[in-house]
Amino acid sequence: MRVEIADFVDGARSARGLAVIIDVFRAFSLAAHAFGRGAAAIVPVAEIDEARKLKQQHPDHLLIGERHARPLPGVDCGNSPALLEAFDLSGRTLIHTSHAGTQGLCGATGADEVITGALVNAAAIVRYIRRRAPARVTLVRMGHEARERCAEDDYCAELLARRLQGESPDTSDVRERLRTAAGARKFFDPNCDWAPERDFELCTQVDRFDFVLRLDRQASPPVLRRIAVP
Repeated sequence: MRVEIADFVDGARSARGLAVIIDVFRAFSLAAHAFGRGAAAIVPVAEIDEARKLKQQHPDHLLIGERHARPLPGVDCGNSPALLEAFDLSGRTLIHTSHAGTQGLCGATGADEVITGALVNAAAIVRYIRRRAPARVTLVRMGHEARERCAEDDYCAELLARRLQGESPDTSDVRERLRTAAGARKFFDPNCDWAPERDFELCTQVDRFDFVLRLDRQASPPVLRRIAVP
């Protein structure tokens, strides 16, 4: 198995084999928590106008959207797993557009298979990849706004790569390591009420979930679906 690491939207576009699109703070941590609370599907969308159009077509869907980490006007919820806890997600479909993560999902058209990457289901991701046994794996770090490397996505990519190589790195210090990361500052700033401190806790619960989120590209539009990996 050949494991490669790429960055940002260009990295997603160039990804081949099984692509893991990584966005720890917060898109794909939120997505995993949403499925953990009973969501049926998530429609990842790159463009804001497309997301709003889908909401108009499906008013029962929950619209989640952000740019520059802040909620978009008129959305049901921003990109916050903590604030999403106020909603009953059982059986619901979410429409999700974000500055980084969903851009990567929509851009990874050259990969054979696409899944999300986050710390909260890292062990399940590794088990899934091993069972699929692809010849090539591309770990795509979406970074800060899909333009700058960030500590949390770097950490996740390194963790996945090392585990795929058979290593068992210690993750007990993950919160200590990431608390001072640039991407975590908003969680501890009382002025950033759209990014509560609980988001940091929820995004750093390593190996909480035993499933992966795979992009079903046969659906129109493509949707993320939960695949159990016990």
